[in-house]
Amino acid sequence: MRVIGLMSGTSYDAVDAAAADLAMEGDSLLLTPLGMVSEPYPEELRTALAAALPPASTTMEDVCRLDTRVGQAFAAVATRADRELCDGRADLVVSHGQTVYHWVEQGRVHGTLQIGSPCWIAEATGLPVVSDLRTRDVAAGGQGAPLVSIVDVMWLRGRPGVPVALNLGGIANLTVAGAAGDPVAFDTGPANALIDAAVHALTNGRLGYDRDGEMAAQGVVDTALLRHLLDEPYYAKPPPKTTGKELFHWPYLQAALTGSERLRTEDVVATVTRLTALTVADAVHAAGASEVIASGGGTLNATLMSMLRTALHSVPLRTSDDLGLPSAAKEAYAFAVLGYLTAHGLAGTIPACTGARRPSVLGSITPGSRGLRLPEPAATSPLRLRTVVL
Repeated sequence: MRVIGLMSGTSYDAVDAAAADLAMEGDSLLLTPLGMVSEPYPEELRTALAAALPPASTTMEDVCRLDTRVGQAFAAVATRADRELCDGRADLVVSHGQTVYHWVEQGRVHGTLQIGSPCWIAEATGLPVVSDLRTRDVAAGGQGAPLVSIVDVMWLRGRPGVPVALNLGGIANLTVAGAAGDPVAFDTGPANALIDAAVHALTNGRLGYDRDGEMAAQGVVDTALLRHLLDEPYYAKPPPKTTGKELFHWPYLQAALTGSERLRTEDVVATVTRLTALTVADAVHAAGASEVIASGGGTLNATLMSMLRTALHSVPLRTSDDLGLPSAAKEAYAFAVLGYLTAHGLAGTIPACTGARRPSVLGSITPGSRGLRLPEPAATSPLRLRTVVL
């Protein structure tokens, strides 16, 4: 089955599409990467998204407009991916959508909202679309995240020691696989969220992120601010746990900066970059990890990766590219796998990772132009994910 996975993370800067050939072979799911295309959100749409996200208030009119426009943006990228990566022969599109709210109270997730109507994707491509993948896990008592944990567990199964998959998006999350007992997955805290917020606010919107970590490299970590930020109660909570920009946003950081107006922009960026490195490393050490395999946009931040290597001490840090999955596209490929599982009637969650009562078949399916023609349900779930490099 040729599947296109669509992803836009909590940085809401672009829509990524990764295409893969997926096929069962014994107890393994073989993933042949076909490539990735990416399109930045139009600046007007990105600005409208930023204005509507927590802690800002919004209206149902704004939500309707954003749901439509995000759906159209996803549809355009899916159409391009089908044409350029699949020669117009894709079988299925899987859309993560754009997360705009993750409803967490007292450690429990009550709801999650990803916008970007899949009808626009189905109409533009003619293909069936699997979407709204997180909500089913939440309905089963889970956190709805990290949702790629089942893919990480299959992907890392058989590696020696205790391998950890780390995603550095807006929020950092990891999956601990290979240890005795059940795997564990959770959000460690901010990855790029506070870095991006600081850069955008302190440059008055001139810059949106710290390209290659250059700004952080020019700054000095402020120990007092760092200690204050490390006192955040979220870090001490046991997994499974999830968080988002509902907590880690500019007003949160702005409040922490009270009395620290003397700091240069570069110093603030260096400090929140170190915060990400330390909180990730603390979680990795607590898991007893033997190696860390990172992916996501944060891997392009050389200063963050350097700080993380230092904080990890003797634990090796590599990227998913070393294991055959491009780090920039790894999450999009993971959602392609989740959609494949759904299309075959297979559960896409591990309760030990999300905290759910039971495994769930994820998502809703929007028919394509030929109606809904799903493959025969699979008899067994794959145990392993193997990448095949052409």
